[in-house]
Amino acid sequence: MLEAAMQTQLKTYLANLREPIELIASVGDDARSQQTRELLTGIAALHDMVSASFEGTDERRPSFIIRRASDPARWVRFAGLPMGHEFTSLVLALLWAGGHPPKVDAEQLQQIRDLEGDFAFEMYFSLSCHNCPDVVQALTLMAFENPRITATLIEGGAYQDEVEERGVMAVPATFLNGEPFWNGKMDLAEILARLDSGAGDKAAEKLNAAEPFEVLVIGGGPAGVAASIYTARKGFRTAIAAERMGGQLNDTLGIENLPGTAYTEGPRLAADLKAQVDSNGIEIFNLAQAVRLEPAAEAGGLATVHFAGGGALKARSVILATGARWRTLGVPGEAEYRNKGVAYCPHCDGPLFKGKRVAVIGGGNSGVEAAIDLAGIVKHVTLVEYDNVLRADAVLQDKLRSMANVEIVTSAQTTEVLGDSDRVNGMVLRDRDSGDERRIELEGVFVQIGLVPNTEWLAESGLELSQHGEIVNDIAGRTNLPGVFAAGDATTVPYKQIVVAMGSGSKAALAAFDYIIRTAPADQIAQAA
Repeated sequence: MLEAAMQTQLKTYLANLREPIELIASVGDDARSQQTRELLTGIAALHDMVSASFEGTDERRPSFIIRRASDPARWVRFAGLPMGHEFTSLVLALLWAGGHPPKVDAEQLQQIRDLEGDFAFEMYFSLSCHNCPDVVQALTLMAFENPRITATLIEGGAYQDEVEERGVMAVPATFLNGEPFWNGKMDLAEILARLDSGAGDKAAEKLNAAEPFEVLVIGGGPAGVAASIYTARKGFRTAIAAERMGGQLNDTLGIENLPGTAYTEGPRLAADLKAQVDSNGIEIFNLAQAVRLEPAAEAGGLATVHFAGGGALKARSVILATGARWRTLGVPGEAEYRNKGVAYCPHCDGPLFKGKRVAVIGGGNSGVEAAIDLAGIVKHVTLVEYDNVLRADAVLQDKLRSMANVEIVTSAQTTEVLGDSDRVNGMVLRDRDSGDERRIELEGVFVQIGLVPNTEWLAESGLELSQHGEIVNDIAGRTNLPGVFAAGDATTVPYKQIVVAMGSGSKAALAAFDYIIRTAPADQIAQAA
């Protein structure tokens, strides 16, 4: 089951075990059960502190528990094989069960241990989902840190009937004590914020207790991180406040156009950027949703950013790098059936639609790539484009047109997503030339129509916004407000690309540096240096 290279890698990791662990499997006579036997037998053979048995009685077969031998109440269960993107999750589960300390903030670990109540999590993932490992690993860690928390992690492709019965149409899908908890990516901090009733007050208290910064960056994506690194290296006290560190990188799969990096993936790049932020001593306020900007009354004064929950931060300069989000169709049925057939990530959710009929809305590169990807999984794909021609690269269009199970519809407006209250069962298209409408029977709708800047919260700030809601800034990242700069996908900068965002963040940081040294008192600049 494990290739030689994976065995070697896993054996190296298992050398970090501090105490025995037990693998207890519930298996049958099917092929997946045989693969589970091979996997667990192979793991047990790599270290004498690991034992494997196959006498489990769980109704999900195959499934297996990883537990600490000295404390059987601390366990996590995998139903199906945690390979692909989840192999790292399997390795971490083995290490944490064996007493290897997690690389997690001590404050968060204590927060897990202090949770009161019984929490039985069930979470569905797919092996091709790049958003799922964060949730799998967070729940796994919580199960090993608090014996009143359990985590059952289910590979949806191995349990299609169960997925259908529970109405899971998108992953990651998390249930708590038998009820829906959250559908979509969540990291450990986000899960704890939902479970810990006092988390909001603690976050606000932390914000309000912070001394004013020289530079406050709003947003933790490529633009925000680049800006913070530049100002921190200039010697200025810098902080990042972000709804989620990494921004859109967390939802990005392969990255092959970043100069100097032949290939990486969004979550990995986000982790690398986070590590660089930490190494530069930049303070991070994660899960901080900005709701109002109060500019400085005069050049050189302090601006204030207010956050949901009541906290606020002050700074001599503010760099806005709030990024963008998926654009929605805005038609009846879309919101109602989100995660019930309406999806935005074909890589994550595509495997759940195996053998079904789906539509992809959008004829740009992302839409056509999604249709090509899905065509290899589903029964049929209908690609819908509002314009009278596709806008994707010619090579992608040629590939799409060569696929027998794809229909391309142009000059078509999606007017409604239909369903039976539980899940999508169709959509309505209007021909933009004739005005005729037709209904398409299908089970899934993947929306790929671009991005919307995250700037609604700035509407009353006096900041100049374009007709599309983008922050208007000059070539150096300066806005119309003194001491306020902007960078990345939230701005009017052309070409929404990672490398462009990084460059614009760096420019905004240098402009902020220039602003500070020209407006701050000389003694403060000397002290900062």
